[in-house]
Amino acid sequence: MERPAWAPQGIDISVPSVSRIYDYYLGGSHNFEVDREAGRQAIEVFPGLPKIMQANRAFMRRAVRYAVDQGVTQFLDIGSGIPTFGNVHEVAQAASPGAHVVYVDHDPVAVAHSRAVLDGNDSAEILAADLRKPRDILGSEPVGRLLDLGRPVALLLIAVLHFLEEADEPRKAVAELRDALAPGSLLILTHASVDGGPRRPEQGDRVEGVYRNIGSPLIMRSRAEVERFFDGFEMVDPGLGPMPLWRPDPADGGDAEADPVIYTGFAGVGRKA
Repeated sequence: MERPAWAPQGIDISVPSVSRIYDYYLGGSHNFEVDREAGRQAIEVFPGLPKIMQANRAFMRRAVRYAVDQGVTQFLDIGSGIPTFGNVHEVAQAASPGAHVVYVDHDPVAVAHSRAVLDGNDSAEILAADLRKPRDILGSEPVGRLLDLGRPVALLLIAVLHFLEEADEPRKAVAELRDALAPGSLLILTHASVDGGPRRPEQGDRVEGVYRNIGSPLIMRSRAEVERFFDGFEMVDPGLGPMPLWRPDPADGGDAEADPVIYTGFAGVGRKA
């Protein structure tokens, strides 16, 4: 298997990666055939996955614009993945040129590509770290340099918590991050679920199986389980719900009129009191 020039040395390109599979869903070019094969298997058992990911990105862009409208211009995006068009720093800095962004990911391809994309941008940086170790993130040089934790920060956990099993203590990680943030900070979150959506639970079980087979468990949590991540935050209207229904914007392509599959999963924004 030929290693592309953009692939960092030392990574095993025969093993699929969730961030590269996500890049494949979004039509990106930073993925390998092993990622595309896993993605095709997931789409086969859970049709519409690329549309769900596009709705996920559209929600993220609306939530970032909302944060800037609320005067929050600092962003900590954990599990940021491989940058594609309309990433957090592009949306935030278009709305507020002084916005600061720290991306965090543990996938070497995501980190390397983010570094290339952010070259020359003094207000945004990528950190190689893991959500399961919040202290490593909070104590890092990029966070210390670019973010003032004494002022409100928008914490983005977009399509990442469902890759943490209960044994990883995801709520403890979110609580530790929350406690480090100033009042007025925002939690911007999406999470996979078949609860209340158009997909059947057995389809959720099958797509979980695809991810389990590649060594990356995918956990479909219930609405009540997802709501618990917002402990210590006050939900922003319209609360936790399907991604396209969170403050829909016609400029995003009219999500609310699109394929019912995009109503799969949950999105919400909470404000720390």
